[in-house]
Amino acid sequence: MRNRHFLLLDIVLTLLSVAFAFSLRFDTLNAFDYFAQSWFFVPLLLIFRTPLLFLFGVYRRLWHYASVNEFFSLGQAIGLSSILTGAVIVLLVVPIVGVSGFPRSVILLEALLALVMIGGLRFTLRLSPNVRRRSFFVLSTVKQRVLVFGAGDAGSLIVREMIANPALGLEPIGFVDDDFTKKGMRIHNLPVLGDRASVGKIVAECNIDAAIVAMPTAPGKVIREVIEACRQASIPFKTIPGLYEILSGKVQVNAIRQVELEDLLRRDPVTIDLDEVGKYLQNARVLVTGAGGSIGSELCRQITRFHPAALILYELSENNLYQIDRELQQSGTRIVPVLGDVRDSEKIASVFARDQPQVVFHAAAHKHVPLTELNPDEVIANNVLGTRNLLDACVQHRVRRFVLISTDKAVNPRSVMGASKRVAEMMVQSKLYRNENFSPVAVRFGNVLGSNGSVVPLFKEQIAAGGPVTVTHSDMERYFMTIPEAVSLIIQAGALGQGGEIFVLDMGEPVKITDLAKDLIRLSGFEPDRDIPIVFTGTRPGEKLREELFAHNETRVLTKHPQIQIARGAPMNDNFLRVAIEMLSADIQNHDPTSLKRKLQEIVPEFSINT
Repeated sequence: MRNRHFLLLDIVLTLLSVAFAFSLRFDTLNAFDYFAQSWFFVPLLLIFRTPLLFLFGVYRRLWHYASVNEFFSLGQAIGLSSILTGAVIVLLVVPIVGVSGFPRSVILLEALLALVMIGGLRFTLRLSPNVRRRSFFVLSTVKQRVLVFGAGDAGSLIVREMIANPALGLEPIGFVDDDFTKKGMRIHNLPVLGDRASVGKIVAECNIDAAIVAMPTAPGKVIREVIEACRQASIPFKTIPGLYEILSGKVQVNAIRQVELEDLLRRDPVTIDLDEVGKYLQNARVLVTGAGGSIGSELCRQITRFHPAALILYELSENNLYQIDRELQQSGTRIVPVLGDVRDSEKIASVFARDQPQVVFHAAAHKHVPLTELNPDEVIANNVLGTRNLLDACVQHRVRRFVLISTDKAVNPRSVMGASKRVAEMMVQSKLYRNENFSPVAVRFGNVLGSNGSVVPLFKEQIAAGGPVTVTHSDMERYFMTIPEAVSLIIQAGALGQGGEIFVLDMGEPVKITDLAKDLIRLSGFEPDRDIPIVFTGTRPGEKLREELFAHNETRVLTKHPQIQIARGAPMNDNFLRVAIEMLSADIQNHDPTSLKRKLQEIVPEFSINT
């Protein structure tokens, strides 16, 4: 047994606590006569206490990392053993054996003394890392004096890890926190030195070498201000993962990483109704198109947490399908990889007939605006006709739910891609595919950080090459959200849908692309314009300076989720939409970009064609 030494010490300490209890009760150090008359007390106490200490897991704990829970378990074991011992003495020993005059107060005194002595032994071990830390840093020749931003739970855990792991060479000096009520308080015997406004003074007076930002739920605006304070004080900084990255609930020092762009754009954490989502995903057969893409792969990861009966990965790219299939094989969910194209209606019908999906997430799409402007036939075939193929299969095979992944570029579109996604939205809104058993919905949102081919990876490549960083226009703005955030809300929207809704995700405030570029340059250790120039190249065909989430003729409707709204527009002319899409499908064979764009404009009058 790993803690056998503790068992022997606990027996010795129990004997000592009994002896001290008798001495206190009779106010004498020589209480042997009283103790001898109550000889039955010790064996009874040990009979109950030792098994209860095992039962409450006292010997399975690592007391170097003990918290209130560990000491509470110890107190339960000691208290219950004393109660059981007292009950046996009063109900059995006294009436049957005929013993009289047993001092019952000794039971309470012994329990209190045992808790102090046995608990004190463990508390000494709990504090021992502090002793080791002090001795290490006295002898160590390499150490970094660290200032921790955030005197909350995460900051406390980070400091505890640094104290317990002195070989890391990180010596926590104190905390910075904007909560004025915490100033002067001590956590792990380290002071809260002040707020962000006093960082420069703290760094100078305490000879700080580096900072760790331990604020996993702080919004991006606060993180940005903290980083600026560190930059002004000329100290390097790192952070701990944000809420989406902390899956285990425990922050460890080896999770400390460089500050990323996602940290600067962080918003209030997304919450979803797990019960509501579980009702439509748990034990369901779920199909995801575009399963190997940025959004599709994250959808697959998050869906597996709800334990579906099967997850069908429908993907055109062989490499992407291989990667996500391999990743999810250890998820515990039955994974069905399918190499296929959403434009292939026969393949889709075959897969639906074989695997019988009950829920479909449609993430497959052509999305790169400049490329789609040059290839409208491919975009329409994929984004419009591919969506129609899936909706037809859903109706035919009695799929319960369909969730289309849309984009803010579908609002007043200026690109073929945006117009094609608007047509896909219109199909979901129409009554062509709706019935009492099938509820298709669309989810509209802006850009996601780090997606394949997005601006952020491009900027990183340009910075790594020494610049310049290219931005199309100084006033270009976009809405941004992290991929895990967006996917969580997509899954939640799927639970809210009754059929025909366009759900719009709360994207926060738009971000200037120029500011995004400057942030990335600074996070890479350079100064914009001085070290890495920013060059404006001019807007490309199909690009808008600012995207919109709602059209002028759409009404915002609140849902019960604060980060999801509904864009409610005018009723669809279902017959017109059906005929127009058939004509669009026939015209694709001609591969005439001008004609295709005009037909798109007939369906989406607000589509502004680039000439």
